[in-house]
Amino acid sequence: MTKTKGLVLAVFVALIASYFVFDLGRFLTLDYVQSQLGAIQTFASENFTTAAALYFLAYVTVTALSIPGAVVVTLAGGAIFGLFWGTLLVSFASTIGATLAFLTSRLLLRDWVQQRFGNTLKAINEGVKKDGNFYLFSLRMVPLFPFFMVNLLMGLTPIRVVPYFVVSQVGMLLGTAVYVNAGAELGQIESLSGLVSPSIVFSFALLGIFPWLARGLLGLLRRPRAPRTFAKPRHFDANVVVIGAGSAGLVSSIIAAGAKAKVVLIEKHRMGGDCLNTGCVPSKALIRSARIADYLKRASEFGIDNAGGEVNFAKVMERVQRVVTAIEPHDSVERFTGLGVECVSGEAFIRSPYSVEVDGRTITTRAIIIATGARPFVPPIPGLDGIDYLTSDSLWELRELPKELLVLGGGPIGCELAQSFARLGSQVTLVDQAPRIMPREDDDVAALVMERFAAGGIRVLTGSKAQSFERTAEGGVLVVETATGPLRLEFDKVLVAIGRKANVEGFGLEELGMPLEPRGTLKVNEYLQTAYPNIYGCGDVAGPYQFTHMASFQAWFAVLNAMLGGLKRFKVHYSVVPWATFTDPEVARVGLSEQEAREQGIAYELTRYEIDDLDRAIADEEAHGFVKVLTQPGSDRILGATIVGYHAGELLTEFVLAMTHGLGLKKIAATTHIYPTLSEANRFTANAWRSARIPKHLLPWAERYFRWRRG
Repeated sequence: MTKTKGLVLAVFVALIASYFVFDLGRFLTLDYVQSQLGAIQTFASENFTTAAALYFLAYVTVTALSIPGAVVVTLAGGAIFGLFWGTLLVSFASTIGATLAFLTSRLLLRDWVQQRFGNTLKAINEGVKKDGNFYLFSLRMVPLFPFFMVNLLMGLTPIRVVPYFVVSQVGMLLGTAVYVNAGAELGQIESLSGLVSPSIVFSFALLGIFPWLARGLLGLLRRPRAPRTFAKPRHFDANVVVIGAGSAGLVSSIIAAGAKAKVVLIEKHRMGGDCLNTGCVPSKALIRSARIADYLKRASEFGIDNAGGEVNFAKVMERVQRVVTAIEPHDSVERFTGLGVECVSGEAFIRSPYSVEVDGRTITTRAIIIATGARPFVPPIPGLDGIDYLTSDSLWELRELPKELLVLGGGPIGCELAQSFARLGSQVTLVDQAPRIMPREDDDVAALVMERFAAGGIRVLTGSKAQSFERTAEGGVLVVETATGPLRLEFDKVLVAIGRKANVEGFGLEELGMPLEPRGTLKVNEYLQTAYPNIYGCGDVAGPYQFTHMASFQAWFAVLNAMLGGLKRFKVHYSVVPWATFTDPEVARVGLSEQEAREQGIAYELTRYEIDDLDRAIADEEAHGFVKVLTQPGSDRILGATIVGYHAGELLTEFVLAMTHGLGLKKIAATTHIYPTLSEANRFTANAWRSARIPKHLLPWAERYFRWRRG
């Protein structure tokens, strides 16, 4: 505790103690004030300035200390000084006292409360930052809310001092005047309970609601509106036109069709988008083949000698395409047509907020959903355009395994593909200018993956910036700047995997003047609306998370808002966002990491379980990795979970479910898990949390009790 906090606390405690020790509360009762009213009025008429100063100081003290009796003191102000002076004195004294109480609460309690319950209060804090003045004004206008509680609670929030003072001054003025005016009849008042009539209280309540009505009106006025230069058709061909048949577009279409809305889905290339054709599905098929190749190398660990095996890369890639073909019907035109979606093949162009053109055909629509996805970002490195480089879109055409593969980028895509090609037989070098691979994960997570990369023969150069490319007869050379100087890296093929760029060009957004975020994604609000109220964006083109499952998640909000046309709006939220990187070991996470918690100043407690102690992992020769969970201090509430190990993506689901539905580690610990399974790692982690909180100081007493029970 700082000296300032200690001093303020000491003064506060001393004043409160004095109030009780000297029974000062007897001076703040209606009976006492009425009995002394004549003498006080006489003193005030003869010594107005002194009386006003003493009254002002007493009122500030009563309010600052949150002592009961403010109503009586307010009435006394009206009886002693009249309506004008009484209102003036009470108004400023009550606001100053309230602000002192507010500051005391902030100084003594806010840091502790925010540290302990910061994650729980995050939504409240954001609401106060955005609309705190509305909240405060409404509370001040309605006398049903105890003002001292408002002072103390507001001190725990991020609301600023000056707005707090000004809003309190204005918000309490009318109520102050009513009570001061009532004080003129103080001698005849028998009870405080009936002082303010129900009609007055109702009037205050209506005034308290007024800021919210004004806010709602402002919200309507601020909603994005289509420029009037675009004529709105009298008849529409569709309720919703969806551009892009990836995850976001497919989910949007199927929901709209299921609600019996007329929906047109436009795709210029292949149904299923990147996920099916060049992303999730083919990469996981490749990873599986690479893992089998690695198992063959490790066969002796399982007691199998002379397990030969030669990688036929062409057959591996044929298998990848076979997997894509097997899943293709799930996203096919035939399936979606059968579900009621009109599927159109061609390049869409948005002519207006109400019309989309496809190969000469104009479709008028109530709403448009842009789900055009993203593509690999290719950096402007000198010489790269002269190299026959690969991306996550184009590498699936390969049928010959590169002898020396250079991977540019240490994020999820680069790491997954680098390990897969290394296991299939390529000599792989991974280059990234970041200090380490997988920068979104914690240090210990990246370190464990790096160990496996090193064991697999992958050369990793972090903190190394690509300077230029040179084409050679065998492939090419990359010049990189490292901490020790420039380095030349030869390669047969180079895979560029340093991120993805939203597809926002070439289909009318430029002509509409559609705003974009600094990172190049479509700018959308919390309802996934663009600058035009009936044009929505979801999936990779909108961000902020470029995951297939988040594209599907956003699609639900976008299409519902699009179909309902403003009658009811649904806010998208990102409170529980899981993801996984399918390296070996897999890395899966939901919620906060330790790195993020530290950066955001969020207090947490850490529980960790090492998977090398798990029976099933030992039996499967996969005894590596860990589970770590961040919890709210003093609670089992989960703030985040990270799993590194075999099938981490599957294991994470239990924590995703728990966080989504507000279940804590105690519930996971109390859930029966099948033995022997990998999922027991989650229960053991929860048990570790519980064991660390056993009241060990009571164990000697328990030992004595059981000794006594034995006789």
